[in-house]
Amino acid sequence: MDRNSVDWHGYIPAITTPFTRDGALDPAAFEQQMGWLVAEGMHGVILAGTSGEWFSMTEGERAELFRLGVRFAEGITVIAGCNAFTASEAIRHARAAEAAGCDGILLTPPPYLVPTRAEIIQYYKDVAAGTGLPICVYNWPHGCIVDMDVDTLAELTAIDNVVAIKNSTGDFAGFLAGLYQLSATVRYFGMPTSELGADLVALGRGDGLMGSGAPLGRDHPGFWDALAAGDRERAVALGARDRVVMTRWFKPDYGVQFGNQQAIMKTALRLRGVPAGYVRRPLLELDDAQVAIIRGTLEELGIATVPLS
Repeated sequence: MDRNSVDWHGYIPAITTPFTRDGALDPAAFEQQMGWLVAEGMHGVILAGTSGEWFSMTEGERAELFRLGVRFAEGITVIAGCNAFTASEAIRHARAAEAAGCDGILLTPPPYLVPTRAEIIQYYKDVAAGTGLPICVYNWPHGCIVDMDVDTLAELTAIDNVVAIKNSTGDFAGFLAGLYQLSATVRYFGMPTSELGADLVALGRGDGLMGSGAPLGRDHPGFWDALAAGDRERAVALGARDRVVMTRWFKPDYGVQFGNQQAIMKTALRLRGVPAGYVRRPLLELDDAQVAIIRGTLEELGIATVPLS
């Protein structure tokens, strides 16, 4: 497999997983959320990623989410988050994703462990040997405490199932090095929604952005659709709206300015009337002052909000 084995492109957000107030998985809310995402023009979705709170879900819940996601996706790309501490656990998630009909899997190195380069390479080889699905390698140093350099990523692209990289490094020089060295072989995600990002895409570099939550709805895929149509001016205008969110709510390393990422995204969506549900403990909901920041940002961007229940 290589980049031409999949058609993944544009905006493919890691979406939130709706839970009820008492922490139960909420399939009805998830169906409505997926319907909204499809209607807003997403090019795909990632299930059970960091935004989807994979870390507090049981194996059965994750498998159920994969089944529901494929059912409600209406033909858009569905990538299953298979993050885990061991290869055997990740393989079980990958096989559940394959059984559900997902298009591929997203996989970080094992979090918390701070594995060596050799351990990271072996981990991906072991998982790849256990699934036939295409793999997107996820470099997520803020969450995994490991920032995979371009040489490590290049070695990972030699694994047959690896077809894409989501590179969420805060090291932009390292990001660009990977973009130029690897994007001819694998799909490369993480492109900034800025004038620079637009220019890089115009040069044939990069495939899109695997963002978080899609709080601005069609603005997010609209950036990529405008670039595909040759409308750089519209793309840059839409990207500027996304940059407002990224600077108000997040730090340059993709950490948050307040609260937690999952509550931020769920609050933003609920303020838009999308039933994104509530976070599951140990995460906590945002306080009133933090909700006001989210509401203020959306309203500044001309997005109507509703009272929270």
